[in-house]
Amino acid sequence: MYERILVPTDGSKVAQFAVDTAVDLAEKYDAEIHALYIADTDAVAYGLGTEQVDRIQQGDFAGMTELREDAEAATGYVTENAEAHGLSAIEHHAGGQPHRVIAHYAEDHDIDLIVMGSHGRSGVRRALLGSVTERVLRSTHTPVLVVDYEEDD
Repeated sequence: MYERILVPTDGSKVAQFAVDTAVDLAEKYDAEIHALYIADTDAVAYGLGTEQVDRIQQGDFAGMTELREDAEAATGYVTENAEAHGLSAIEHHAGGQPHRVIAHYAEDHDIDLIVMGSHGRSGVRRALLGSVTERVLRSTHTPVLVVDYEEDD
């Protein structure tokens, strides 16, 4: 049923919970996991020059230590979790508008399922879903499993 599962991640708790869910599904279906970290160029464009934004859009985070470390930690969590369950994982870093990058990645890599958190690191929640999740649902024909996570009090 599922051969390739995409997990967009920003390293947040809800994203990690989505990773755990995706790995569980991948194990059941013997699927390949794709971990995708996206630097939102709309959010960073104001503080950077055009050349840096262009590099980010190409997934080149060289010289941007904090961004590169965040990306590697987020996708590394996916790979470690997948490998612990005997699965393979592919890590990809990109820049752009997250919902568009996710939709294009899913189409370009024949993704069968996208598993993502209901909201991300920003902590800003809409009534039901984060804005990226909501936009992904509208931007792709690939099935999307939205995972919610609430901290224990």
